[in-house]
Amino acid sequence: MAEIKLDATVRTEFGKGAARRTRRANLVPGVVYGHGAEPVHVNLPGHALLLALRTANVLIGLEIDGKDALVIPKAVQRNAIKGNIEHVDLLTVKRGEKVEVEIAVHVEGELAPGGNLLEYVMNTLLVEAEATHIPESVTVSIAGLDAGASILAKDIPLPEGSVLADDAEAVVLQVVAAQAEEAPAEEAAVEA
Repeated sequence: MAEIKLDATVRTEFGKGAARRTRRANLVPGVVYGHGAEPVHVNLPGHALLLALRTANVLIGLEIDGKDALVIPKAVQRNAIKGNIEHVDLLTVKRGEKVEVEIAVHVEGELAPGGNLLEYVMNTLLVEAEATHIPESVTVSIAGLDAGASILAKDIPLPEGSVLADDAEAVVLQVVAAQAEEAPAEEAAVEA
């Protein structure tokens, strides 16, 4: 995974009014924390951060007033109406350090014929991986699965260097038979 570089400045003003002024200046308020260090409140460039966060579990190289920090996004708060980023929490990581992150589950292939439906019980898997080698997603083959089949977390092949941190027996995907809608009682009486 590529590392994205962003410049940040230390935030000195706090509160709702200061946050609004920051957002009007096309900056996003955020907090950098981790490894037992004091949290650092920062302002990040809004557009560059938005582009960086399009990649799940992105690795960001921050330069905060001349100091470098390697971070991953931990929590992103968005405006419910506009969709722009309101605030971001960033977790400091070190190269070679293992972190727990959620990765997306994608499927490939076709189910067995017969009108079966695929149900996602879990859209993501919690895995432990090296901070600089976080996988974006995992792909699972559902080719030929019939009604009643399920795929457990332990059955999903993980990328090299990743270890499952979720419950191994948790159902991730299951195939269910399509159910026909029953005709209301009045329509059944008319047809008879």
